[in-house]
Amino acid sequence: MLLLAAITACTQREQTTPTTASITYDPGNKKVITYVTADSATLRMKEFPALTFREHGQPVETQTVVFVNPDHTFQTFVGIGGAITDASAETFAKLSPAKQEELLTAYYDPGKGIGYTLARTHINSCDFSSASYTYVEEGDKDLATFNLAPDLRYRIPLIKKAIEKAGGTLPLYVSPWSPPAWMKTNNNMLRGGKLKPEFHQSWANYYVKFIKGYEAEGIPVWGLTVQNEPMATQTWESCIYTAEEERDFVKNFLGPTLHQSGLADKKLIVWDHNRDLIIQRAQSMFNDPEARKYVWGMGFHWYEDWTGGTQMFSNVRTVNETWPDINLIFTEGCNGPFALPQVYDWKLGERYGRSMINDFNSGTVAWTDWNILLDERGGPNHVENFCFAPIHADTRTGELIYTNSYYYIGHFAKFIRPGAKRVLCSSSRSALLSTAFMNPDGSLVVVVMNETANPSEYFVWINNQSVKLMARPNSISTMVIR
Repeated sequence: MLLLAAITACTQREQTTPTTASITYDPGNKKVITYVTADSATLRMKEFPALTFREHGQPVETQTVVFVNPDHTFQTFVGIGGAITDASAETFAKLSPAKQEELLTAYYDPGKGIGYTLARTHINSCDFSSASYTYVEEGDKDLATFNLAPDLRYRIPLIKKAIEKAGGTLPLYVSPWSPPAWMKTNNNMLRGGKLKPEFHQSWANYYVKFIKGYEAEGIPVWGLTVQNEPMATQTWESCIYTAEEERDFVKNFLGPTLHQSGLADKKLIVWDHNRDLIIQRAQSMFNDPEARKYVWGMGFHWYEDWTGGTQMFSNVRTVNETWPDINLIFTEGCNGPFALPQVYDWKLGERYGRSMINDFNSGTVAWTDWNILLDERGGPNHVENFCFAPIHADTRTGELIYTNSYYYIGHFAKFIRPGAKRVLCSSSRSALLSTAFMNPDGSLVVVVMNETANPSEYFVWINNQSVKLMARPNSISTMVIR
């Protein structure tokens, strides 16, 4: 169960090369409020009494220290959020009005919840839909029959409610899983296939129809990705683009069409797939100035380790260092396959914490989880690709189940606000992962994660002053310094 009362008390990227100033940040007159989530105790974003800094000169080797320097800044933070899919919206519709309000508050209320500031949704159906569908009739190359009726029943109403709960502003970006079957080489929305050359312009027009249709419904669209997972032939909706094919579609069709349709302000995001091949995709896209001029950012997922491999954080950092003007955005991640008895497995949340810290430290400006809500089976999903979400609804009882992932995400989303600057932060011991941001209001946020089963005493050290803390076993902590 969500302990909302336990967390009510707290409340574009410019460059990635650090900016350095003379030492100006003095922590001596500031208070440190710590929030903790831990496996070995019933702590879920638990607030602890304020601490103060004390003089602390040269650290010694026997001390574990998290070094923070707010005078060195990096990328500008955009936001954190999750995807509002058909599955999320259909599950939401089965909840009682009270539980619907609880879920909206849990995600989007910045005071009583974790304050999501970003959202994603899909163009046409995806695996987390109850069936495959498009918005046009068979063979309608001119899109005269385009109609958003499939989204109007569940998804659009939920997105509107999320925007309202977030205070009226919730940047939304949109992603296609597949064009209509008749536009593809395999004549199927599922199992890969490619976009036929004769439909390149029609498909580019399709994005415009979708964006303008959503905006006519009162839902502003902030950005879009070219294609979800363009190198994966899935049993569900999918479409393949090589690096060269995506590059050419962007520079010859999608980019110009967005500009000619008055949508040049939409943030165009390429790749939208795993970290493993991101460097090759970046080279192809950004070595071509005609393609590059249309691109705001590069999206990535975490599924390169789905079968037990290693998360390739270094590839994200390499893209950031090589193309520092390109915004990096984590566009999707989830745990799976789903099994209801595992909803409280601590490793679900730890995967989020590990990824978010490493991705932000590698230059990422925004981070988006997958489904915000799924049912007790990890769906609905029309190809039985059942997965975990941070919150599940047991539609048999009407109750909400909060996984540890919700709290781990909350340790970032609630405290780091849009416009924040990442600042220098590093630990003296590998057991502790850490990152830090300076918010626009001047508050400094430091996140420290302990993945080990051992407690660790440590100091947060800033300009020869420190505060002493304890990292509980398998825990994550957020320090808000103001």
